[in-house]
Amino acid sequence: MALENIVKEALNALYHHPDDAVRSQADHWLQNFQRTLDAWQVSDNLLHDASSNVETQIFCSQTLRSKVQRDFEELPSEAFRPLRDSLNNLLKTFHKGTPKVRTQISLAVAALAVQVPAEDWGDGGIMKWLRDEMNSYPDIIPSFLELLRVLPEEVFNYKIAARPDRRRKFEEELVSTMDVALGILTACLNIPELKEQALEAFASWLRLRHRIPASVLATHPLVLTALSSLTSDVLSEAAVNVISELIHYTSARNLDGFSVHMPLIQVIVPQVMNLKPQLRDTSKDEEDVKAIARLFADMGDSYVELIATGSDESMLIVQALLEVFRSSYESLVSLVSCRVQYPQDHSELSKEDQKEFKQTRYAVADVLIDAALVLGGEMTLKILYMKLVEALSGHQNGDMMDWRPSEAQLYCIRAISDLVPFTEAEVMPQIMSLLPKLPHHALLLQTVCLTVGAYSKWIDGAPNGLSFLPSVIDILVSGMSMSEDSAAAAALAFRNICDDCGKKLCGSVDGLFQIYQRAMTGEGSFKVAAQDSLHLVEALSIVITELPPDQAKKALEALCIPAVAPLQEVINQGPLVLGQKPAREITVHIDRLANIFRYVNNPEAVADAIQRLWPLFKAIFDVRAWDMRTMESLCRACKHAVRTSKRYMGVTIGAMLEEIQGLYKQHHQPCFLYLSSEVIKIFGSDPSCADYLKVLIESLFSNTACLLTKLQDFTSRPDIADDCFLLASRCIRYCPHLLFPSAVFPSLVDCSMIGITVQHREASNSILSFLSDIFDLGKSSQGQQFLSIRDSVIVPRGASITRILVAASTGALPSSRLETVAYALLALSRAYGAKALEWAKESVSLIPSTAATDMEKSRFLQVLSDAASGVDIKGLTIPIEELSEVCRRNRTVQEIVQEALRPLELNLAYVS
Repeated sequence: MALENIVKEALNALYHHPDDAVRSQADHWLQNFQRTLDAWQVSDNLLHDASSNVETQIFCSQTLRSKVQRDFEELPSEAFRPLRDSLNNLLKTFHKGTPKVRTQISLAVAALAVQVPAEDWGDGGIMKWLRDEMNSYPDIIPSFLELLRVLPEEVFNYKIAARPDRRRKFEEELVSTMDVALGILTACLNIPELKEQALEAFASWLRLRHRIPASVLATHPLVLTALSSLTSDVLSEAAVNVISELIHYTSARNLDGFSVHMPLIQVIVPQVMNLKPQLRDTSKDEEDVKAIARLFADMGDSYVELIATGSDESMLIVQALLEVFRSSYESLVSLVSCRVQYPQDHSELSKEDQKEFKQTRYAVADVLIDAALVLGGEMTLKILYMKLVEALSGHQNGDMMDWRPSEAQLYCIRAISDLVPFTEAEVMPQIMSLLPKLPHHALLLQTVCLTVGAYSKWIDGAPNGLSFLPSVIDILVSGMSMSEDSAAAAALAFRNICDDCGKKLCGSVDGLFQIYQRAMTGEGSFKVAAQDSLHLVEALSIVITELPPDQAKKALEALCIPAVAPLQEVINQGPLVLGQKPAREITVHIDRLANIFRYVNNPEAVADAIQRLWPLFKAIFDVRAWDMRTMESLCRACKHAVRTSKRYMGVTIGAMLEEIQGLYKQHHQPCFLYLSSEVIKIFGSDPSCADYLKVLIESLFSNTACLLTKLQDFTSRPDIADDCFLLASRCIRYCPHLLFPSAVFPSLVDCSMIGITVQHREASNSILSFLSDIFDLGKSSQGQQFLSIRDSVIVPRGASITRILVAASTGALPSSRLETVAYALLALSRAYGAKALEWAKESVSLIPSTAATDMEKSRFLQVLSDAASGVDIKGLTIPIEELSEVCRRNRTVQEIVQEALRPLELNLAYVS
């Protein structure tokens, strides 16, 4: 009993010791204990020990459940029967004990049944065994009913380390014994105190693909009991769960359409319709009303196709839904709009209370959007407008208007902006006329500005929208001067207005530039923060795009001045000052230029601007190449200039590439790779650029390959790996004639093989996509001429690549990346046919038979063979997923598989 006592002591320390360090140490020891073989017997002993306290019972029942789910294979085959009998005895022991313990034991028995075939279970399988146990021990029936409930639920529990074949077989076993289960549950209906449990278990069994005809269910005692219990105070929740499952079942697609389900639908719908009065019954419990409303919502959602037929039965559903929900939603809009009102003492709220209030406002906005989807945007707007008028007329406080009710209604009006049509001509003009008259309180003005921005498309589309623009701009200028928060809202709204009404504002460019200049330089009382100023830059850039070309060029120069002047001033002070400046003081101006290059959609004007500004950019590149933040900002500006200017860039592009090529050798900034990637996309196919692009990619790739020589290098610099292989994929798509004949291509492939299993998601995906692009080279006409070069590099490495990919699919990479790995494997098979199949056979043969059966390996190989034969690979992933699941089913199996597949020359890592 020594180990049992240690477990008890550790649990006592975990729950009761005052020292955090001791509790943490106890927790660590207990977690390690749960992974040991001893945990089986110790947990079983302590659960059978009447002196064990509740904490011990809960821990041991959880441990036993977890061991059965994940580590059942640890036990010898002859241990199954004693384990089953012990769990059965525990069910009986705890039938009146702690519910949590009983549930864990039930889950353990269910997990055992998932993994043990019916013929090995004995007594005709678990259902017949369970029926016999219930007949023999009628006083234990509540415990057995809980087991009956969780059995079908565990079919879909992928924590259980069952093989896919066995999981499917278990579901078939349950479906084949459904009559036994329903017979047990029907018999339990005769015992009033068991009715609720019986209905809950019935709902679980309905989730199986049971194939019971709707005509049979329509008259089944369990269904009729559920329908009649919808109004029961005690049974309503369980009854609703049953009917909800039946509604989903009758909506399932069938070759015969809804007609095959009509006998059951015709029973369900009238009974649910009869519940309408309960939705308005104020004496009903709130949760009961929600449950009933859920049934109406389920019908509307599940019977969409039936409703679309326009039949009499479907129209009854539509009418009921409208009758039930329309008035409720109208009331809801009126009620929840008050929940967003700032409290009187809002400025004194703690940070936690402020956060909670903000979350409440977000939640109410979501509710209003849902309501507007039901009622329509115009109807919802009318309700909120009436509340706004009421707030303006009824909330006076002496001579001072209480701004809070008005702000609350405007917040709600803003929330539904996407659902109000541009043609709305009754309410929106009145709202727009009201906005300038509202008091200039900071929080109210902030919401007014955001509302203006939210309805910018309406202002542009409305017949009289132009007349509102002057007053709207005045409001936004006021917002920029009130507070930092209102200035942020005003800047965002200004951007939206210019984006949607740009053509209408072309005649007001001078006035807009005055606002821009004041905001950029901080003149007067403007309070626009640096980050928010980017919205103003974007706004003016959009308007400039609408100008005639000659005006656009001049306007662009003026737009750049507030960003260029401070940078030029710093550069003029010499390299020492430029190098010592905090990054933020440099990047704030570069980011503004990046936005200009991004949003001024005038290639010639932007190309001219970047050519003039290149000496300034080069000075920053030369002095601050060590500073990642500045380089990222500068490369972003160059990227947008390249994207917008394209082939108008002329000689500037050559100078830019020469600069980053030289700096990458010294500073290895990932953003240099990303900028090169953008250049390749635009200029890769341009013959006039071929020479310097070839030199560029050879230099970048050879330097990167020297940096990434082992898996730890990929782990420590995943950003470089990510951007390197994104660039490589771009080269395959846009300039294969430069990459494949290059001497750097083989070393790039070797580098990718080392990094496939890096745990960083983006880096791993970029590497896998690069390999897939190589394998898919033959799919493009320009790539076919390089197949012989590709094959000379890939074929000698094919066995190793395949081995790494199989390792990645079976546990070296997280299962969330399986889709990308599977595609690479299938693309490899499609490209190399019989060779790839041999490589795969060699790799899969290394997986021990204790981890995967010959049948599971054979299915895996078959889909690779199908891919090699030209079958569409979109439908071939299931056997790959199943082998992956089998090899990851528990920690021990995963470790065995990864140890077998790990190539000696590569550092692979696996994850649990």
